[in-house]
Amino acid sequence: MSDSTTIRVFRFRLYPTTAQEAAMFETLRLTRALYNAGLEQRISAYKKQGKTVTAYDQQKEITALKAECPEYAGVYSHVLQDALDRLDRAYKSFFARVKRGEKGGFPRFKPRQRWNSFKFKEVWDKKKGQWLSPGKPVDEGRRINIPKIGAVRCKFHRPLEGVPKTLQIVLDVDQWYAVYTCEVPVNPLPATASVVGVDVGTRYFAITSDGEFVENPRHLGKFLKKLRVQQRTTARRRKGSNRRRKSVQMVAKTHRKIRRQRQDFHHKTARKLVREHDLIAHEDLRVSNMVQSNFARSISDVGWASFFQILSGKAESAGRKVVPVAPQYTSQRCNRCGHTCRENRLGEVFRCVSCGHEDHADWNAAKNILARALPSGENGGSHAVA
Repeated sequence: MSDSTTIRVFRFRLYPTTAQEAAMFETLRLTRALYNAGLEQRISAYKKQGKTVTAYDQQKEITALKAECPEYAGVYSHVLQDALDRLDRAYKSFFARVKRGEKGGFPRFKPRQRWNSFKFKEVWDKKKGQWLSPGKPVDEGRRINIPKIGAVRCKFHRPLEGVPKTLQIVLDVDQWYAVYTCEVPVNPLPATASVVGVDVGTRYFAITSDGEFVENPRHLGKFLKKLRVQQRTTARRRKGSNRRRKSVQMVAKTHRKIRRQRQDFHHKTARKLVREHDLIAHEDLRVSNMVQSNFARSISDVGWASFFQILSGKAESAGRKVVPVAPQYTSQRCNRCGHTCRENRLGEVFRCVSCGHEDHADWNAAKNILARALPSGENGGSHAVA
């Protein structure tokens, strides 16, 4: 990928027939079984022989696997290779965390509930500039070809852009989706000569350095009563029964609705910031550490990590700049004189004990965040937006 291109994701709803859906479920089952078998092989090889098995070693055995287990012949080879690639990435991520001194989290065996997708690694022939078999739109764009499964009806609610790279088939509770990743050219928006700092919170979702307060919609809070009822119903039903399975799916659908509302809000908020500003600064928060606090549910509900990821992606596509800055003392530092102490902040009110400057605490923090992103850095307090 060059500097003038970026990666974008396109997600389309699939409507498989009963036979096609059965084949897709079978593909999920077989790829999950392969992942778990690959993990068992790696663990056993290291325990018994002190040997590290690589993804390449395991992928070389796929041909023999198909000969020994005929059911795997019904799965596209790239899909099987990707299952082992996912295992390899899990191992590499584990060792990277250990090297950084973080909590390890050794790769685990995947249950059925935690395996909901399979992937085609290549869908475009670069030399010929045309579609390969996986993911190719057919029937005048009303269906896509999924090898070993067939031509599945697809709702293309918007056109694909750029060069398709991969295709992932995803099961979201009871709905199937085709997720394309495409390499698209960057389309810069006109310059606005505006820069902004953004402070995120739970009372207000975001507060900008130019004084805009974005309300926190509290998506989870609106569904808590409904979730409690559904979860109590699930707890009363016998494990393994069809009624419990339906009840579990009902809870999953409610969480899906919450997740989609949150994502929609994140996209709209990020789009507005990217459209109006050339540079957007925010705190470089370790959200995974913060959710272990007493405010875990509120922090999980606002979804800062997801928002920052969406904001970064939209900014890259529009030729804008997003700058994460160190979060230390942004809420205790006076934007006027630079004096920093805990006594400066009293709840939502910021009152500098040195110069007497008074402001909303989160607005003051947003100005400090912007100051740190500007070339003047920490000394930019006096140059921040007033």
